[in-house]
Amino acid sequence: MAKQWLIAITIIVLAAVGAGAVFYFDDGKDTEQTREKRASNVNVVQPRTDRVRDVVVAVGTLRSRQEIELTSEVSGRIVELNFAPGDPVADGQLLVRLDDRQAQADLRVANAQYVDARRQYDRAQSLRSNNSISQAQVDALRTTLDVAAAQLEAARTRLNDHRIEAPFAGVVGLVDISVGAYLDIGDSIATLDATDKMELTFAVPERYLGQVTQGQVLTAKTAAFPDRAFDGTLAELGTRINELSRSLPVKAMIDNSEGRLRPGQFMSVSLTLQEREALVIPEQAVLVQGSKAFVFVANDGEARRVEVNLGSREPGLVEITDGVSATDSVIITGQDRLSSGDRVAIVEDDNALISSDSSTSRVWQ
Repeated sequence: MAKQWLIAITIIVLAAVGAGAVFYFDDGKDTEQTREKRASNVNVVQPRTDRVRDVVVAVGTLRSRQEIELTSEVSGRIVELNFAPGDPVADGQLLVRLDDRQAQADLRVANAQYVDARRQYDRAQSLRSNNSISQAQVDALRTTLDVAAAQLEAARTRLNDHRIEAPFAGVVGLVDISVGAYLDIGDSIATLDATDKMELTFAVPERYLGQVTQGQVLTAKTAAFPDRAFDGTLAELGTRINELSRSLPVKAMIDNSEGRLRPGQFMSVSLTLQEREALVIPEQAVLVQGSKAFVFVANDGEARRVEVNLGSREPGLVEITDGVSATDSVIITGQDRLSSGDRVAIVEDDNALISSDSSTSRVWQ
């Protein structure tokens, strides 16, 4: 019985040793072959020089360049209404006239009193030249003339208050009055907005403060006209940083000669800070680990991981400020499965690039 156990143990040991030898021999041979087979197919591009822009994207609200609410300074009944809602009006155009018959009568009285005071004063001056009247009487008549002139000016002002004119060219808003309606002092008549150019108010992050200057160009879009971009320029810069948002309020002037935009409208803004020539690569080539960014470069059939510094981004593209040159072959597919030293085989594939947005895709050539 013991002899049988000894024979069984010997057979097991010999089998284990033989399997180990075979495994060791096959492992070395298979590793060498596997290394050759593990060359990954990759697609590459070379960084190219392109024009890139530093752009601030924000949202803002439109306001009229000039906007007021038309009101009445006197009470009276409307006898003339010379506009309709939405009408463009010229500077100085008569919009509303109130019943001014009493004001015209008061003006005629004041004018007659002034004419009489002027006549008496002129006569007194001629009499004074030959000492037929005292200087005190002349001075009294001069005072009467000054009072009459002031009363005449006041009567003209009261008459003009019955005429409501446009203080600037613009567009009239909705109207809730009609001819025959009675207006009290301060009653609202309509709104008036100068809309040929619009003010767009938004905020720029504090970190861009050193790059923001008056006159910089921008484009703005609104949901009302999704296929239309409106051009503008930066016109005014705020003097204080908002302590809560850490941003600088600014104003831009937007051309609205076609009259499509309205006060209060919401718009998205793209403000171009500066443009320059720089190296760019497809954004899909970049791997981010924490605060660092990397790309893989194909060099003599091997993949090499390189740390890069990123700059501005555009749809599908990113600026490289340091790390690769224009002659490097940057891997754009499969790099998330590579390690430095892995063997790679470069293949051509026109569909290797991934479009970040089908509506704003950019062709890499």
